[in-house]
Amino acid sequence: MSNIYESAEATLGLCNSSCLTKVELRVACRGISDRDALSKPDPCVVLKMQSHGQWFEVDRTEVIRSSINPVFSKVFLVDFYFEEVQRLRYELHDISSAHNGLRDTDFLGAMECTLGQIVSQRKLSKALLKQGNTTSKSSITVTSEELSGNDDYVELSFSARKLDDKDFFSKSDPFLEIFRINDDGSGSLVHRTETVMNDLSPVWKSFKVSLNTLCSGDHDRQLKVAIDFTASNGDPGNSCSLHYIHPYQPNEYLKALVAVGEICQDYDSDKMFPVFGFGAQIPPDFKVSHDFAVNFDEDNPECSGIQGVVEAYQACLPKIQLYGPTNIAPIIQKVASSASEEMHTMEAMEYFILLILTDGVITDMADTREAIVHASHLPMSVIIVGVGNADFSDMQMLDGDDGILRSPKGEPVLRDIVQFVPFKDFKHASPAALAKSVLAEVPNQVVDYYNAKGIHPKCLSDYDESTRPFSP
Repeated sequence: MSNIYESAEATLGLCNSSCLTKVELRVACRGISDRDALSKPDPCVVLKMQSHGQWFEVDRTEVIRSSINPVFSKVFLVDFYFEEVQRLRYELHDISSAHNGLRDTDFLGAMECTLGQIVSQRKLSKALLKQGNTTSKSSITVTSEELSGNDDYVELSFSARKLDDKDFFSKSDPFLEIFRINDDGSGSLVHRTETVMNDLSPVWKSFKVSLNTLCSGDHDRQLKVAIDFTASNGDPGNSCSLHYIHPYQPNEYLKALVAVGEICQDYDSDKMFPVFGFGAQIPPDFKVSHDFAVNFDEDNPECSGIQGVVEAYQACLPKIQLYGPTNIAPIIQKVASSASEEMHTMEAMEYFILLILTDGVITDMADTREAIVHASHLPMSVIIVGVGNADFSDMQMLDGDDGILRSPKGEPVLRDIVQFVPFKDFKHASPAALAKSVLAEVPNQVVDYYNAKGIHPKCLSDYDESTRPFSP
């Protein structure tokens, strides 16, 4: 966008005026309604100026992912000519992660005004107009501030230590927002840093900002610093995300899912698998859920075969907002509820295997230990695959290989039912190696459960061998 304003200025014929003032314009929107009810928009505002009946683009904001109330850090710097009517048009677009052009985007609304209106009121809020000039429920607010003429810049750098962990699967992904305090006590966003992935003690890149933008040349003006936290898996549309769906190569979640699932499905008679997600904001109201059906059918969460699981996962990602915290106890409890019904039949008909894929340390350890101790009395096993490069040292405790797992009240597990494996140990190995590692203990876990209950295997006919106990 370099020199875009100078080019527009020349096109619009706004040079050589004796009443010229430099003005900064900041933009925020509220209540954006997206065309797709199952996902949030990725808004961007385009500023246009009119000349000779034509609209010319002056500049545009950054794209903010998955936001219905965006506050843009981009500042529009324009020349204000008191003696001229300068007509402005703010267009709001939903720009997908696949491209940043405007040709194929969704138009969400527009607002027209004059620069004089904004400068005189200092803050102008108006409803956005949709196609056909119908009023929408969305609004846009533009604030202005005249510059002091001080062209000095300052270079700032920030870091933080021991931030609170607010994340979905692992450590938080913090970014920094700096606000300056206005004369009326309100705050104006000055700068938004990059996001530092998976780090509670981040060091952000240094940046330069003009004194005009930072404090209008007033060295005594107060600043506020705010830290925001986003889900560690990142935007699934971004190639850096662990959930990124590459057109030709499966991500680590899919690799782990297929490696384990293809083994397990051979022991499932109907090949129907219930699939749940946790720690995400889900449609339509985008409330946080820790046990939602990935196919969004709570009455029938089952998917047909491993391919059906993969398709449901891929279809689900664009419709949810990754959030947190990483609570897995609700999922264990949900499966345990089904396993409890099977236990009361006193027959060897169904044994439940819960596969949990996570990229970080769980945040409800006490509840998870309690849930596992309870589940150890039921016909079920839990397999946890750690995806990514997070520190999984705390997860080893759940495995029970280094000692007996106990609930917070001190109750020990009846039997070891958890197997934890970090996917990175098998990143360059064959899928069969991962499957072998995570499933190695399952046969003994099945045998131990039914032997402890005195339940004999179901046979196709009544053989004398049916009275024999299970053996690996």
